[in-house]
Amino acid sequence: DIMASRNVKGKKSQDSINSKLALVMKSGKFTLGYRTTMKQLRKGRTKLIIISNNCPPLRKSEIEYYSMLAKVVVIRYKGNNIDLGTACGKLFRVSVLGISEGGDSDIL
Repeated sequence: DIMASRNVKGKKSQDSINSKLALVMKSGKFTLGYRTTMKQLRKGRTKLIIISNNCPPLRKSEIEYYSMLAKVVVIRYKGNNIDLGTACGKLFRVSVLGISEGGDSDIL
């Protein structure tokens, strides 16, 4: 039952990220989407980046490279871009999310 406990832990961490994301959407500052997140990353305003699991590999590696240069933490979201959009409380798909201020959330 080691796999079962791992699955539950993965689910729990996913739920905690989702609840923290909801708080960020209410009280923090964030950018949705690849282009605006890259702009904020180049300006040095982004503190955390979340990437969905179906983000194209080239785009993902480019974001990871820029964030390595800027010393920004990258979180790989377990769900796809539809799940990430839903977690953000939006009705559209989100493959990249940049957070510049956490607000009331302790995600940073």
